[in-house]
Amino acid sequence: MFEILYQDDALIAINKPSGWLVHRSWLDKHETTVVMQTLRDQIGQHVFPIHRLDRPTSGVLLFALSSETARLMSQQFATKQIEKTYHAIVRGYVEGEAIIDYPLVEELDKIADKFSTPNKPAQDAITFYRGISKIEVPIKVGKFDTARFSFVELKPQTGRKHQLRRHMKHIFHPILGDSKHGDLHQNRAFTAYFGIKRLMLHASSLNIIHPLTLCPITIKADLDDNWQSILNNFELI
Repeated sequence: MFEILYQDDALIAINKPSGWLVHRSWLDKHETTVVMQTLRDQIGQHVFPIHRLDRPTSGVLLFALSSETARLMSQQFATKQIEKTYHAIVRGYVEGEAIIDYPLVEELDKIADKFSTPNKPAQDAITFYRGISKIEVPIKVGKFDTARFSFVELKPQTGRKHQLRRHMKHIFHPILGDSKHGDLHQNRAFTAYFGIKRLMLHASSLNIIHPLTLCPITIKADLDDNWQSILNNFELI
């Protein structure tokens, strides 16, 4: 059973666990247990996707309960009326706040995007980030005797594929548990010390305008016990 964060006659939002595909995909054609079908069975009605979260990302995931509502909400996402807030644990110490303004070339998957046009020009991509807390742990990584990690807030201003993961890599603070854009040695050190192996990226909140009432709504997803057990060891920056 998914944790339902918000539900009315038009919308439903859940706290998506890490490891779940939103819908059936060529990325894993053998996976039959996906969020859309499971949520449909849980509430007894069809749901319509509005946006997506990568499989390893947890947090707020919003669906419409009709195709018309999905269309209206998709317009909000397309016109950047939606505000998203994520939290992540990254390599190294991140202090203060800043904006990453670094265009990204579309990242195509060999299977899922095999019919997409390659070699497109880079697209604008902007991310706000803020350091919250940090930790240094006594585990050797490469030539260093300790490993340093930071807990950060991320607010994407654009919606490019894997934007947060790629932007944090760009500033040399890759997200822990990121097998594609992260640091393998740091990932192993993090897993060895905390005993948790997953992408440490969570969609914490989503600010929207309700498509029918036109009232602003904030939907929040709490960090799970694994996150909390790790963050209890961090010190505020």
